[in-house]
Amino acid sequence: MGGVTEPARRAGPGRDRGVSARPAAWRGPAVLAALMLAAFAFNTAESLPIGLLDLMSDSLGVSLSAVGLLVTGYGVTVAVASVPLAHALRAVPRRHVLTGLLAALVVSSLVGAGAGSYGLLLGARLLTALAQALFWAVMGPVAVGLFAPGVRGRVVGALSVAGSLALVLGVPAGTWLGRQRGWPVPVASLAVPGLVCLVTVAVLLPTSRPDDEPAAYGSSPDVRRFGTVLTAGFLSATGAFAGYTYLVAFLSGVGAFAPGTVSVLLAAFGTASLAGVSATAAVLDRFPHAALPTAVATQALGMLGLYVAGGRQVMTVVCLVLMGGALGPVFMTAQNAMLHWAPGRTDLALAANSGAYNAGIAAGAALGGLVLPFAGVRGAFLAGGLLTAGACAVLLVGGGPSRGVAADAAAR
Repeated sequence: MGGVTEPARRAGPGRDRGVSARPAAWRGPAVLAALMLAAFAFNTAESLPIGLLDLMSDSLGVSLSAVGLLVTGYGVTVAVASVPLAHALRAVPRRHVLTGLLAALVVSSLVGAGAGSYGLLLGARLLTALAQALFWAVMGPVAVGLFAPGVRGRVVGALSVAGSLALVLGVPAGTWLGRQRGWPVPVASLAVPGLVCLVTVAVLLPTSRPDDEPAAYGSSPDVRRFGTVLTAGFLSATGAFAGYTYLVAFLSGVGAFAPGTVSVLLAAFGTASLAGVSATAAVLDRFPHAALPTAVATQALGMLGLYVAGGRQVMTVVCLVLMGGALGPVFMTAQNAMLHWAPGRTDLALAANSGAYNAGIAAGAALGGLVLPFAGVRGAFLAGGLLTAGACAVLLVGGGPSRGVAADAAAR
C-alpha cells in the first residue's frame, strides 16, 4: 500500500499548519490493521442484537419491539451525534480521541454483557453508539494520512472491507455464540478486539495537532460537490433501506423462496456486499470520481430489477447480487469523495456523511413501512429504486467542475 510519506507543509485557511511528526514506516500498517479491527468490532456491535433479539427479550423480560430499539436507537444516536461530537473534539489530538473511543467500546461491551436490566443494556448500547459516531469521522483521516496520497483509496477500501466483514462474519458468529452460550458472551467478547486496538493505537500512533495531520483537510475543496455527495448519500441510503429492511418478506413472499433458501440468499447478499467493496477498493485510486456514480447506479438497477423481476427466481437472485454488491461501495466511495472535496476539515465532512447515511437508514426503514400497506413489499423496492435513481441524477447534475473553487484552490 506504500510506505509512510514524509511530512509536508500545507497552507490552511488563514494559517500554516506546520509539520507533523510521522511514525516509522512499519507503524503505519500496524495502526491501519488496528483501525480495521476496530471498524469490524464497531460494526459487529451495531448489528449484533439483530440475531439475538429473542434471547435478550426472554432474559430481560421485555418485548421484542423494545429490544429492537437497541438497534434503531443506536442508528439514530450515530446520525444525530456524529457532527456535534466531531466539532466538539476537533482540537483534541487524534491519538487521544481514538484511545478514548476504544476505551468506551471496551467498557460498554463489558457493562452491556453484565447488564441485569434493559435500561442498563440500553445505556451501554448508546455509549457504544456515541463512540462509533466519532470513530468513523476521525479514523479515516488518521489512516489515510499514514500513507502516500496515491494509495489513499486503497486505505479507505481496506477499512471498508473490515467493516463489511462484520455482517458476513462478525454478526453470524456472534449469533451462533450467543445461542450456544447466552447473549452476554458475544457482547462481552467485543471488548477483546477493542482492547487490542486501544493498546496498538496508544503505543504506535504519534500525538499531533489535528490540523497538522496530512489528511486533515480536503485535497480538492469544493462546497458544491461536497453537498452533492452528501445529498446523494442520503437519498441512496434511504432508497436502499426502504427495500432492504423488508428483504426477507420480499424473498419469501414475492420470490416464493423456501425458508432455508432465504437464509442462503441473505448470506449471498452479504457476500456480494463484501465482494463489491473489495473490487471497488482495488480501483478506487484509479477512478475516484467515477466510483460513486457507478455504485449508486448499480444499486438502482438492482432494486428496480427486483421490483420488475417479481416472482422470477433466477432474475431475483441476479438483481439481489447487484444490490448487495453496490450497498457497501456506495458508503465507501462517498467517504473517499469526502477526503477529496471536504470544504474544511475532513473529520467534520466524514461525520456529516456518516450522519446523513445513518439518517437515510432510519428514513428508509420508515418509508418502506409507509409504503407496505398501500403497494406491498414490491412497492417498497420500487420506491427505494426510484430514490436511488434520484441520487444518480443528483450526482450527474452536481458532479461537474466547480470553476470558482478550482481556481481558488489553484491560486492557493
